[in-house]
Amino acid sequence: MAERTQMDRQLQIRKVAGEVMGLAHDGLLINMRFLDVALSRLKVECREQTGAHLYDGTALYYDPVLLLRQYKRAPRYAARLYLHTLLHCIFYHGVSADKLNRTYWDMATDIAVEHTILDMDLHLTKLASDDILRSRLEILGKQAGGLTAEKLYRHFRVEEPSGKAMEEWHKLCHYDEHIYWDRQEELELSQAEWRRISERIKADLKSFSKDKNNTESIEQNLKEATRERYDYTEFLRKFMVMGETVQVNDDEFDYIYYTYGLNTYGNMPLVEPLEYKDSNKIKDFVIALDTSASCRGEIVQAFLQKTYNIMQESENFFSKINVHIIQCDSEVRQDTKITKREEFDQFMAGGRLTGFGSTDFRPVFAYVETLQERQEFDQLKGLLYFTDGYGIYPEHMPEYDVAFVFLHEDDNAPKVPPWAIKVVLDEEALEE
Repeated sequence: MAERTQMDRQLQIRKVAGEVMGLAHDGLLINMRFLDVALSRLKVECREQTGAHLYDGTALYYDPVLLLRQYKRAPRYAARLYLHTLLHCIFYHGVSADKLNRTYWDMATDIAVEHTILDMDLHLTKLASDDILRSRLEILGKQAGGLTAEKLYRHFRVEEPSGKAMEEWHKLCHYDEHIYWDRQEELELSQAEWRRISERIKADLKSFSKDKNNTESIEQNLKEATRERYDYTEFLRKFMVMGETVQVNDDEFDYIYYTYGLNTYGNMPLVEPLEYKDSNKIKDFVIALDTSASCRGEIVQAFLQKTYNIMQESENFFSKINVHIIQCDSEVRQDTKITKREEFDQFMAGGRLTGFGSTDFRPVFAYVETLQERQEFDQLKGLLYFTDGYGIYPEHMPEYDVAFVFLHEDDNAPKVPPWAIKVVLDEEALEE
């Protein structure tokens, strides 16, 4: 009898908890019409005896007993939890989490989501702790230069928060455990669909923004989430030139005639293997490093190290190379010519950045033109310019390929000329 009573009680708890989550879903749908598709896509399931609410990148698993206890203290908690997890999905916070510092990334994503919820100013999701959270976010936003997860993560990497600060942020912003974010293969299967949903939300926000709700935060996070990511390795391959290397060309060698000659005439093969083979490898190349005050030295070094690591791969590196590493701000400060790997290693080990003034791109292009006139290059394939984008671009298109590489997207920076390639990298990608 007691066992049956316990089962009935558990069923009742599950039923009531399900109704609470259902009401939260309906309330969000009524108040935020632009989230209709996202709400229908997020799977919400009851999972007993977990002691926490779990989020795996695609679904929210709530503990019914815990939910009802929290609901009793704060009736709007369920809607807050629902929206918190939904925004994680919309902003792709689980993707690539395995490559980052999980402690800082988890905290950054929770803070970004909570800032977005406060920005929406929905009565349905308001809690008593919101005033304290809002004042803390105002201070943090000034320190980090914004409150998207990506900006917060970079801030925490540079200015490591104290244990006390992390506990406070956890108490104010933590609603769901991200314990399944390491399952990247499963997450990637659902990201294409979530990306389509996020793009639709961006479009729907244009009409929704006419309402009284503030959508600035969700727009910023969506812009960051849906921004195109670049594979720097693949990009660098576009700057390769065709070159000739001394190695056996197996593609054009006929082993039938070779072995026939050996069998018939002893050690006299009828054909010899070709010693030269065309391969895509970097030969003449210019790397311009913007060392102006707005580009931190360690970031420039990380970019150069990343480029060096890619170029150093056997498939991408000539036995003899001609790479000019130009340091510049408003003028050319230093040019280091690299003709072999040992010189590159020496530069990476002992090279110092010089400059740190304002930025003007034109002197570098004028200097490269001078190098061409002095026949410093056999076949200059391209110039790779790492910068923050705040500089004066040349008016005329050069005869070689040019790419401006930025660490972050910045709408306020001058527009890149149409003849140049624009590439936006992540600081985290440089550290991989």
